[in-house]
Amino acid sequence: MSRRSRRIPAVVRSYCMGLCMGTADAVPGVSGGTVALLLGFYERLVTGISAITPARIGAVCRGYEPGNRADARAALDEMELAFFVPLGLGMVSAVVLVAGAVTALSESHPVALFGFFMGLIAVSAVVLGRDLEFSRPRPLAAGASGALLAFGLAGGFTALDGTGVAIIAFVGAVSMSAMILPGLSGSLLLLLFGQYVYLSGQLTAFVSAVVDVLRGGSLEAVVDPGTTVVVFALGGFVGVLTISRVVRLALDRAREVTLAFLVGLIAGSVRAPVVEAGVHIDGWTQEAVGLLLVWAVVGGALVFVLDRLVGGFSPE
Repeated sequence: MSRRSRRIPAVVRSYCMGLCMGTADAVPGVSGGTVALLLGFYERLVTGISAITPARIGAVCRGYEPGNRADARAALDEMELAFFVPLGLGMVSAVVLVAGAVTALSESHPVALFGFFMGLIAVSAVVLGRDLEFSRPRPLAAGASGALLAFGLAGGFTALDGTGVAIIAFVGAVSMSAMILPGLSGSLLLLLFGQYVYLSGQLTAFVSAVVDVLRGGSLEAVVDPGTTVVVFALGGFVGVLTISRVVRLALDRAREVTLAFLVGLIAGSVRAPVVEAGVHIDGWTQEAVGLLLVWAVVGGALVFVLDRLVGGFSPE
């Protein structure tokens, strides 16, 4: 796959990689980091994100002065913007498309949608946790803590109000920081916080409003969903540059315990799609339960296929 992709122009290749990664990040249970690992640019992704520092951003901003242009060009090269800009555009394109589909399916086929997510999440926990030593006290305690935390969040014990600016910025920072960790999906964290359907709907509304403006519509419809999208994006940017480094440091210093906690978090999250599906239906009939389980099998099978293609993956 990597050899064939070299025949494609670099910008197009980066955009297509972004499409694949964005699609995965927008679906609970499948991580964009896993796709980056699968397509062979995970190390480049992590290195490039680490290269985005305030000093380099400042050098780029000072590039309008003739004497600073050499430093600005060097900073741009170190941050690999020629790679990350089309990658980011591809991710945004995919997220917009998936968000629209999620918004529609959550209204028309909620049991099938969240059953599919349940399978993705459950099997992700299995394939990620199979190489960890949960028989040892510290990993076992960390895994149990993560599972209990996720199980509680999924039950709505700490459901977050989706209209607050601070809340949107927080969930943006946390969910986007998970982007570089194979196995941990940012959209899974949104699902845990009860924000997944809400934010998907806001993104869809924002895109629709922008399209209407281009056709001669009013700007007023853009303001509310646009504010939510911008705040989430800013929080995500901060999260990628800060929280992700904290997680990486934890992996470097206590890898086994950190991985056990992450896997426990994923395992406990299986409750989240079931709760979300229950919100969108009148009650759990035998037919609804059967449909949920069928689509869970489909979602789980997809993760097994990805795992086979990549030869096994872990959040590292």
